[in-house]
Amino acid sequence: MKLSVLLNSVSVIQVIGNAEAKEVDSITIDSRTAGKNSIYFAIEGFKVDGHKFIQDAINKGVTAVVLSKPESVPEQIFSHSGTVKIVVEDTRKSLADFSNHFYNEPSKKLLLIGVTGTKGKTTTAFYVKNVFEHSGNKTGLIGTIANYIGKNEVKTLLTTPQSHEINSLLSQMVLEGCTHCVMEVSSIALDLYRVDHLKYAAGIFTNITSDHMDYHKTEEHYLKSKKILFDMLGSDSIAIYNIDDPKSQHIIKDSKAKKYSFGVGSKANFRIKDIEFDLNGTSFSILYKGVEYKILTRLAGHFNAYNATSAFAVAVLNGIDPYKAAEGIKNTPQVPGRFEIVSKKNKKVIVDYSHTSDSLKQALTAIHHIVKNERQIFTVFGCGGDRDRTKRPIMGEIASTLSDRVYITSDNPRTEDPYLIIDEIQKGIKTNNYRVIENREEAIRAAIFESEDNAVILVAGKGHENYQEINGVRKHFSDKEISEKYLDEWAK
Repeated sequence: MKLSVLLNSVSVIQVIGNAEAKEVDSITIDSRTAGKNSIYFAIEGFKVDGHKFIQDAINKGVTAVVLSKPESVPEQIFSHSGTVKIVVEDTRKSLADFSNHFYNEPSKKLLLIGVTGTKGKTTTAFYVKNVFEHSGNKTGLIGTIANYIGKNEVKTLLTTPQSHEINSLLSQMVLEGCTHCVMEVSSIALDLYRVDHLKYAAGIFTNITSDHMDYHKTEEHYLKSKKILFDMLGSDSIAIYNIDDPKSQHIIKDSKAKKYSFGVGSKANFRIKDIEFDLNGTSFSILYKGVEYKILTRLAGHFNAYNATSAFAVAVLNGIDPYKAAEGIKNTPQVPGRFEIVSKKNKKVIVDYSHTSDSLKQALTAIHHIVKNERQIFTVFGCGGDRDRTKRPIMGEIASTLSDRVYITSDNPRTEDPYLIIDEIQKGIKTNNYRVIENREEAIRAAIFESEDNAVILVAGKGHENYQEINGVRKHFSDKEISEKYLDEWAK
């Protein structure tokens, strides 16, 4: 693409250099991946300022540099190298703008569904993908566990990638015949403009509880960030929201989209009834327009009735036959690390991504509902380092109150001292039913070997993650693999 053509479609403050003669074939925010015919965006990050690496990008022969600090590099370096200098107000915002047009507005060529909320985004996205595919629509997914182009998996590190990566993925989906895409949309991504300029056909709001306070600082800012998705929706879009969440009315109040609710309340457009669940799955009914649809899912838990109903709603409102949608929900496989059950003999380990106080409480409450005081409940958990510290004592209190035995261990300590994290967790515990085992593998082993033969053990916090990050280094670690290993050893 000609740089001059791209510049005609985007907003900038100033362009210095001969854009007419320049070609662009890639966009990057990393000077290490910059090269000939690429545009380098100097993003001012929280730890690293991309403006410091402009010289490196120019040395690699980039076509242009987009920057918000015009004095960060001497003018003669641009003129000597022939690199086009593009000055903008905010490079993050401009990255989304440029990416959207560079990839020819791919979100307009798909039926794009955004899912946001504190809990349930991943499971809901998997339900949505499976329902649309079961109805014959090749569907992409952008999310926490992985990205998918149809059945092909693309690994991911962020819940919502950077805007140029999103548009690249959407463009690939279009090229490979996808007609639909479902995307998890995080509050941080919304606040950092990563999904700006995308055309959403529908938005789903699952729920909201405290999370990411290390970033947002206040619950008001967190709520405001989530709301952005619904403010983006046009009058031809659909907003689907959890009416049982008291914050939902604030989330959708300014949206121009057609609004549809789900929940157990009588005012819900998609009303959830008769929820039952055990270790084998969940059953419930959805009442919509006077017709009751029986729903079965192999995913266990009260919360999965909500996740599945939102997927049912977005499918039906986009033309899928309700009975076909119900079949798609029934056929949705277990989502990795989301209340995922592994067992040996009569002992069960539940691997779950519950890493906030509310999600931990929900997971343990669901287990209590299942075991009905007939089995011991053991919990293994820790809290991530360099993240929200306020939740640590709260999670300690919840785990100790709702478990027969707790093993406090490391999650991803990152750059923090794991024992200081554990100390903060202990401050919330008022009982003596816990043990500290910092090594996560040893903690999981201890819970399996020290629990009764029919115990249920919740291993919480990491879910699908297959690594543990200590002092900035990631090493392979899977809660599921470790649980299976020691269940096998225990059962011998």
